Amino acid sequence: MKKLMMGATALAIACALGASAGAQEKKQLAFVVNGASDFWKLAEAGVKKAQGELPNYELSLKYPEQAAAAIQQRLMDDLVAAGVDAIMVSAVDPKTSTEALNRVGSQVPLFTTDSDAPDSNRIAYIGSSNTDAGRQAGEIALKALPDGAKCMGFVGLPGADNARERIEGMKEAIKGSKIELVDVRGDDIDQTRAKRNVEDTLAANPDINCMVGFYSYNPPRIYEVLKEAGKLGQITVIAFDEDPITLGAIREGSFAGTVVQQPYEWGYQGMHLMAKYLEGDKSVIPENKLIIVPTKIIDKDNVDAFEAELKARIAGG
Repeated sequence: MKKLMMGATALAIACALGASAGAQEKKQLAFVVNGASDFWKLAEAGVKKAQGELPNYELSLKYPEQAAAAIQQRLMDDLVAAGVDAIMVSAVDPKTSTEALNRVGSQVPLFTTDSDAPDSNRIAYIGSSNTDAGRQAGEIALKALPDGAKCMGFVGLPGADNARERIEGMKEAIKGSKIELVDVRGDDIDQTRAKRNVEDTLAANPDINCMVGFYSYNPPRIYEVLKEAGKLGQITVIAFDEDPITLGAIREGSFAGTVVQQPYEWGYQGMHLMAKYLEGDKSVIPENKLIIVPTKIIDKDNVDAFEAELKARIAGG
């Protein structure tokens, strides 16, 4: 029965990947994300732009039902069974998923983005240097908190490389200062739990005067809790990514700043990268197998220009 169910799932994905692809024999490229989040809307826009430039391919962006390594793996297995030609994935938990990722990578070219899996047989990683992004978060903290602070961090998947590297990068940047990252609390990309983590911190740790949201939805949850508690502006917040609530909080001065990535480019460049690789162009893969798309700091001085650019990209696809 289990095999029948898996076969049915694979068949459904095959249909979804491109019912019209059969006659044209288009190759299928899939971008598998790590969980449901508005963060990936920009990546979707990048994939859409790439689709317009790659008429001989069918491109898709897939969300796992939950942000769990086993569920993400099952989705990739189903994609392979359905005939996908290459996959790019933001690995949920690369440290414990090497064997599973290698199984996928032995069947189709496998690329990583957002959260790398360097110990796997992936062809290359395209995305941010999360260590550099963490250092930039540290720069925001050092500028905003010259007298020091005790910070609590919040993140979705503590085991994912993107989380671990951001945390390590920030710790590196604030080392030797009076700023301390006391702890980081995970939520498994559960919005309710993410908010509760902030509420629990406010109740149990009155000495915390700085909060860091390491995943895109963490800063908005921080904002909601601080607003409800009447503490906006009393606790310094360092953010990641470009959720509209985050950008609004920076504009009004409630957040010190945010470190933004370029998921649009991951989707756009990543699809072109996989297409070129399938066409036999191996020159697109650098020797170190890393294609770094830079991150940057957004604060009150540049938030308006940045938000205008975002809206234009999403609207234009």
